[in-house]
Amino acid sequence: MQNIIFDRIRRDISSHNIVLYMKGTAAFPMCGFSAAMVQILSQLGVPFRDINVLEDSTVRQAIKQFTNWPTIPQLYVKGEFIGGADIVREMYESGELHHVLVEKGIRINEITAA
Repeated sequence: MQNIIFDRIRRDISSHNIVLYMKGTAAFPMCGFSAAMVQILSQLGVPFRDINVLEDSTVRQAIKQFTNWPTIPQLYVKGEFIGGADIVREMYESGELHHVLVEKGIRINEITAA
């Protein structure tokens, strides 16, 4: 069973430039950490695929095993695990996330507050 779920995860992260495994959806995050990740990606103006782990407990557990990372949300860019909420927030604040996205060929349409 694990191989089937891992194959599904591999398919998801290889089929989309940016994938966010999260609690809830981008339109309706179900935890503060997931909401923060959505806000960061929205600020950068990058499209991403959101996968709601609350819809499938098998995926919720498997994604933690897949990366050996105990928490959700989890961000993937071009198939590479970037990190969870704290790491991504720190990367965003330092400019490192922007650099990683550009390096991987992701077009940034950063939204600035007026």
